[in-house]
Amino acid sequence: MCAKVLPSIFVSLFLMNVVTGIYISNLNDACLRCLCHVSGCDLSHGCSGGYCGPFYISRVYWVDAGKPTLPDDSPERNEAYEDCARDYYCSQKIVQGYMAKFGKDCNGDGVTNCFDYMMINHHGPSCSAPLHTTQLGRRRLQLFNQCRFNQGQ
Repeated sequence: MCAKVLPSIFVSLFLMNVVTGIYISNLNDACLRCLCHVSGCDLSHGCSGGYCGPFYISRVYWVDAGKPTLPDDSPERNEAYEDCARDYYCSQKIVQGYMAKFGKDCNGDGVTNCFDYMMINHHGPSCSAPLHTTQLGRRRLQLFNQCRFNQGQ
């Protein structure tokens, strides 16, 4: 029985990666919605102050994420970053790429989950500093908890 089950598990995991792109543990749709909520999630936000789209993504973040693009676009095209970051679904690919590279357990609870991803979005890869020490950090923590409560997480 084990010989029959293992190949099907590997095929399932392979197909999941092919169909959805990157798979990052605990970075599901609900988490992405909360990360967007914490960022402002203004779907009409273009680019301002070096940040684009609903997740307010910087060019450096996009580069660190592997330069995802809209379908049939090239990361070498000048506006590829802006166009992807302004598109909700493409901007999710940016966040997924960034978390695939930098995701880790920021709060030391032994689990890498949405709270850790939110801390990484706030602090960057060195994410161990608590959020409650700054006004912006407290605001992001409040928005994150509000989102989790509304989603029943």
